[in-house]
Amino acid sequence: MTNRAHYYLQIKDLAHARGAEPTLSYDGADPNDFAAALQEALRSPLLFQRWRAMQPDPDAVDERLGVTDQLATVSAKVVDLHTDVEVITDLQMSIVRQRMTWLIGTNWQLHDVRHG
Repeated sequence: MTNRAHYYLQIKDLAHARGAEPTLSYDGADPNDFAAALQEALRSPLLFQRWRAMQPDPDAVDERLGVTDQLATVSAKVVDLHTDVEVITDLQMSIVRQRMTWLIGTNWQLHDVRHG
């Protein structure tokens, strides 16, 4: 049995979707570029490490928040007037939500989750 989850997300306006902190935020408009940025954020600890360094007491931040999945994959495409994103990962939704929020704030919605 696999722990892999397929998260189906939707971004209404990727061209204007930004996180609250500019140094962590995605800065683009292309679905493929966003997919690459999110995939990197799920596979690599670099975005987490930058966020952690910004905290008042970086040493107090729970290391488990920086978990990554080297096999995570992300694809994105424009459909009608929004961007559909599919994330396949072993990471819990709380971690995916954290990385999405850093990159594009709350400018997205989770539409479905499938396991297996």
